[in-house]
Amino acid sequence: MKTIDKVNFEGKKALIRVDFNVPLNEKSEITDDTRIIGALPTILKVLKDGGAVVLISHLGRPKNGAEEKFSLKHLINHLSAKLNTIVKFTNDCIGVNVEAAAQNLKPGEVLLLENLRFHKEEKSGDYNFAKQLSNHADVYVNDAFGAAHRSHASTSIIAQFFPKVKYFGLLLKNEV
Repeated sequence: MKTIDKVNFEGKKALIRVDFNVPLNEKSEITDDTRIIGALPTILKVLKDGGAVVLISHLGRPKNGAEEKFSLKHLINHLSAKLNTIVKFTNDCIGVNVEAAAQNLKPGEVLLLENLRFHKEEKSGDYNFAKQLSNHADVYVNDAFGAAHRSHASTSIIAQFFPKVKYFGLLLKNEV
């Protein structure tokens, strides 16, 4: 198992699969941020090294595409406060606009992409969906302990697009 311990992320963009499937109340406020807190060491390591971070996650179980209550945009302010930086956000996780946002990231910046499960291709482990996600970064880090066992596009399929630069994050390392 290759972890990020000895990796230097200077000048790199890291696509980090996190598990931000956190509970929200009726006002879309986070009621338990344990999973966000668990991902912070990995995110901060990349930023401290001089890298940029593209975060991908799911939230809830949307049935038919995008659903407001499952949008990751509800996490932006909380995540920004925890990281002490402005977290940028895209309203999708694939597409030309998302690729441009990821490409324009500078060292020290964080970009959160919209809910992966707004696309049925995530759960089906679609190769082309995983390929599109892989275009957002130079390095892949899986730190989503709660989703790592699934054969989804963002957990197992995507790794093949990063044959020499795929790692486990610090949360996953500690859980294992």
